Amino acid sequence: MKEYSACTTILVGKKASVDGSTMIARNDDTFRPITPQKFIIHPEAKGEKGRKIKSWLNKFEMDLPEDAQRVPAVPNVDYKHRGYYDESGINQDNVAMSCTESTYGNERALAYDPLVKDGLDEDCMQSVVLPYIHSAKDGVQFLGKLIAKYGSPAGNSVLFGDKDEIWYMEIVTGHHWVAQRIPDDAYAVAANRVSIEQVDFTDSDNFMWSDGIREFVADHHLNVDHEGWNFRHIFGTYSQQDRYYNTNRVWYGQKYFNPEIEQEPTDGDLPFIRQAAKKITREDIEFVLGSHYQNTPFDPFGKGTEEEKHRFRPIGLNRTQNAHILQIRNDVAADKAAIMWLCIGGPTFTPFVPFFANMSDTDPSYNNTSMDYNMNDAWWYYKSLAALVESHYPQFVQLDTDYLNELNQYFRRRVHEIIDGAGDKSGAALTEYLTKANQETVAYTRKRSEKLWAQMMIDSINMSKLTFNMDANL
Repeated sequence: MKEYSACTTILVGKKASVDGSTMIARNDDTFRPITPQKFIIHPEAKGEKGRKIKSWLNKFEMDLPEDAQRVPAVPNVDYKHRGYYDESGINQDNVAMSCTESTYGNERALAYDPLVKDGLDEDCMQSVVLPYIHSAKDGVQFLGKLIAKYGSPAGNSVLFGDKDEIWYMEIVTGHHWVAQRIPDDAYAVAANRVSIEQVDFTDSDNFMWSDGIREFVADHHLNVDHEGWNFRHIFGTYSQQDRYYNTNRVWYGQKYFNPEIEQEPTDGDLPFIRQAAKKITREDIEFVLGSHYQNTPFDPFGKGTEEEKHRFRPIGLNRTQNAHILQIRNDVAADKAAIMWLCIGGPTFTPFVPFFANMSDTDPSYNNTSMDYNMNDAWWYYKSLAALVESHYPQFVQLDTDYLNELNQYFRRRVHEIIDGAGDKSGAALTEYLTKANQETVAYTRKRSEKLWAQMMIDSINMSKLTFNMDANL
């Protein structure tokens, strides 16, 4: 059984962002609250013959190209039982990839193109694509050929980005998929159901699709509309789970970016593509990825009824193992333009730390995660910090908010400081410099987090119910 089945995606075009960067972002939500992950670097390969990959979760295996780019990854620690799941990264050509947003095709389409049990699934997908692609569009084409060859054992949506374009690819049956380019001035939110709507088969600049998909739909009478070719209507679902687990997350994301638009959280036809009311910042994306319906009756920490507070699945969850924003900037040199904002532990209460992707290693606290509880590990530490905040939410939420705001100010300054400090460094010297700078950022973040931790522990001691008013002289 595939347990990785719940994520939330946000895509932002370069003219929709405040600084002209492209951003693709996603929460990696898993079936279990405790699924330790690590942040590592897969090294560059040149002329290495005989490279192969084999899934630990099914019988999929394939030969790998002899040459591979260096890529960061956020895989499971227990990969032999949970699969690799590299999840996210940015390669040396500044191409970002995040996979996957689990997506579900309907029974009508799956009847004629069923899922392929031993095909290419999410556990290996990032590993066999990201090191070998050179643009976002190239990523769609590369993965499309692999799906044609091996098939897919699950519905998976995949995010690709480079400095100019963002593509969202939805694989919904064993072999069929559609991908759409997000307009430069737009954003999109997706949450575990088919999102792409009308497909223009005359516009190859903005749409790509699997071979034979139009004939497949026509031959099996799958188009339910009188006019047009709506991918969501043809291949998607409109289930009870969609209304209370999926569409409500899209609704809240769009409510945040477009507060002027009135929509219902259970509307199964919320638009996929939107133009935001204002330009979008990285902090906006962080808020939405960690959100839980703040300022609505549906907030689990709010003042709604018990039924309202548990009506919809929040975006930020205790099952979010990591969240990431993959940013490609357009206002700096290419060798310093790619930043991987990584949140280990959960985006509601813990920070998105900036890592320049042009690095050769990650900090030991990130790359040496243990399966056993260990406060030296970033994953366990920030998971614990989030749990401590939530344990006394009314008392600690403001402390946590101040902490995150302070760190975001620091991170903005820090990114500029690192870029300025790089001077005219290039090649291996620049990579070494950025690697060290990333680790210094990690150290500062941990130090500031320890300050919050100490304050919360002191306050927790003072909030003990095992107390009694006593005479000071006793």
